Amino acid sequence: MNIDSIQNGVVLDHIQAGKGMDVYKYLRLDQLDCPVAIIKNARSGHMGKKDIIKIDSPMEVDLDVLGYIDSNITVNIIRDGVRVEKKHLKLPRKLVNIIHCKNPRCITVAEPQLDAIFLLSDEDKHTYRCAYCDTEKRRKL
Repeated sequence: MNIDSIQNGVVLDHIQAGKGMDVYKYLRLDQLDCPVAIIKNARSGHMGKKDIIKIDSPMEVDLDVLGYIDSNITVNIIRDGVRVEKKHLKLPRKLVNIIHCKNPRCITVAEPQLDAIFLLSDEDKHTYRCAYCDTEKRRKL
């Protein structure tokens, strides 16, 4: 399989195999008016298999969303066919409107215009807690 290199844009690399479509959905890449390539199950010496997303247009990427989905993703910024920046992610300390509280008694359910805020409570277990009602939400690994 041959996927051309991009001249100006973003390459999301080291996505856990099978998570590429989650990244595509969370970043709303379907709304872009540019070529987007999703490469699933690419061979990786380090990971065995990985997914890669190439976006053939400069754009700002929500690093909190990516860090929540998979903190091992690397974000490569490409200009004039050359990688000019490589960003490594980590689990975000605070998530705003990325995940939503499932507690029916939470104020964010009764008043959906409020921001859904979750704070990292356990980095090892990838656990977040709602800032309003303390409901726990674990990221699926």
